[in-house]
Amino acid sequence: MTEPAPRIEPPPPAESGAPVGRRERKKAQTRQALADAALRLFLERGYEQVGVKEIADAADVSVTTLFKHFAGKEALVFDQDDDIEAALVAAVRDRAPGQSVLQALREYVLLSEKDHAHPEIAAFIRLVSDTPALRDYAQRMWMRHESALARAIAEQVGAPEDDVTCAALAHFALASRTLTDRRPERRQATEEIFALLERGWEAVRPES
Repeated sequence: MTEPAPRIEPPPPAESGAPVGRRERKKAQTRQALADAALRLFLERGYEQVGVKEIADAADVSVTTLFKHFAGKEALVFDQDDDIEAALVAAVRDRAPGQSVLQALREYVLLSEKDHAHPEIAAFIRLVSDTPALRDYAQRMWMRHESALARAIAEQVGAPEDDVTCAALAHFALASRTLTDRRPERRQATEEIFALLERGWEAVRPES
C-alpha cells in the first residue's frame, strides 16, 4: 500500500499575519466540511459505496459546489496536498543548524511513522490500502511533490535548479515510502534505505 501523507504528517501552516476575509473563511469551512463528510462516509460504508451527491448532501452543499473545491472523488480524501508540499520543502529549508539535507528528510519521513498506531490514522491507512483507486491516487499525489522538493534541495546546496543529483535525492527519498509498504519493521526499513542514500549523497556532496 501507499500511505497518504495528507492527514498524517504535515504540521500546521505558519501564521502569515495577514487577515483572512469572510469569503475565504467560508470557502475553507466548506472545503473542510466536504472533506470531513467524505472521510466519515468512506470509513463507515467503504469508498466505492458512497457517491459524490451523498457527500455533498452530508455537507449541506450542492454537487456543483463540491466540484468547485475538489477535482474528483479521490481528492476528497487527500485534502491537505498543499500543506504536505510546504512541509516537505520546510523540512529542508528550515532544518536545524548543522543538519544535512538528507538527515532532515530522513527525520521527516521517520516522524510520520510514529503516527501509524493512532486508531483514526490506522483506519485511514486501511481505507487507502484496501481501495485501489485511492492507493493509486495517493502514490501520484505523494510523488507529485518531487519537483518542488528537488528545487528546495538544489537551493540549499547551491546547485542549479535542474541538478540531477538533487532530483535523484528527492525522488528516492519520497519513493522510500513505497518501498517500506507492508514491511513489518517499517522504521528499520526506512533507516536502511536512508543509510544507503546517505552514502551516495556524501559521495557527490560531502558538505551538504
